[in-house]
Amino acid sequence: MPTTATAKLKYLRIGPRKVRLVADAIRGRRALQAVEILSLLNKRAAHPVLKLLKSALANAKHNHSLEPENLRIAKLTVDGGAALKRYMPKAHGRATPVRERTSHINLVLSEIENKKKDIKKK
Repeated sequence: MPTTATAKLKYLRIGPRKVRLVADAIRGRRALQAVEILSLLNKRAAHPVLKLLKSALANAKHNHSLEPENLRIAKLTVDGGAALKRYMPKAHGRATPVRERTSHINLVLSEIENKKKDIKKK
């Protein structure tokens, strides 16, 4: 079974729908390729996800002695966190609720398995 390394980011002050756009761009890719993509991506959520990916790479190297070249993003989930509830003043003395959403991100890196082709001899 391949070794895995994880990293979590909780209560990110960006809505989960916006973070999922960034997560979809790197899900399933090699870790170093994902770092390159995130460093060039023009989204606000790219910086915290890049920081989380670098943290997961450091965890893999320090805790499991894994090389970054042999890692891929096995699982990347973005879930909704607690919503901060605010009110915005509106016309005629009314107030409407504003929900400032937060995100929880879970990242799992796993080793790439080398699949050797079986050569059948005749």
